[in-house]
Amino acid sequence: MEEIYIKNSEKNELIKTKSETIQFLLNYSKSLKITQIKGHKFESNLN
Repeated sequence: MEEIYIKNSEKNELIKTKSETIQFLLNYSKSLKITQIKGHKFESNLN
């Protein structure tokens, strides 16, 4: 199992993201509300 991770780690590279993308994800996560009722989860976007 260790060998798999060592081989794949050489292919990893960092990706630079735009500030607009990061801002969009932050705003979306702030507006997302998850409500749990009787064992069921409901997702609501408050925008």
